[in-house]
Amino acid sequence: MSFSEKIAQIMARPGQDPNAKDDVPWWMRYAGRGLGTAGSFLAIFLGFWNCLGIITIDMGCVISGMWQILAGFIVVCCEAPCCCMFIDHVQRLSEKVEARPYWNKAAAYVGLAIPAIILCPGLASIFGSGMIFGTGVIYGMMSLGKKASAEEMRSAAMASDQAGVTRPPNSSMHSNLVANAQPMGFTGAPVFDSNV
Repeated sequence: MSFSEKIAQIMARPGQDPNAKDDVPWWMRYAGRGLGTAGSFLAIFLGFWNCLGIITIDMGCVISGMWQILAGFIVVCCEAPCCCMFIDHVQRLSEKVEARPYWNKAAAYVGLAIPAIILCPGLASIFGSGMIFGTGVIYGMMSLGKKASAEEMRSAAMASDQAGVTRPPNSSMHSNLVANAQPMGFTGAPVFDSNV
């Protein structure tokens, strides 16, 4: 058993299918889970820091801090349920979230991150909620799926050119944006009249 297989076995959830159902690279799955876990702990810590805005009577930062703590807790429950194993129903919540498509997780994480930044646009909000936002971006990229190889994309483009797919006139792969485009030339420095 290789080292990466051992790590995958350790990181696997209970009852998880060992064979991946999608074609997302393994490093991207671990990046999403790792950034979500680390980002949620940072969001919780920096949320407490934002709550110190009560000293300066800045209620926007206090509400932002509470929102950031809640968002961090939700993300850590979804991404690393082992950190919250003594709280009832966390495992079921994590399994429900794991069963959803990647774009649902991406939308949820981005939606959780934005309000804290809007309420108190300080560095603590930007770093804490920014890592949750980054997790949402990674899950959004995972929802796009695997990119085709260069040869597959080239053959698909050539097949559409040869099949006579109806396109607007002059829209081959090597055409300019403007049909009669001329190269830009330098005509000299502008002359300013000092008498004006």
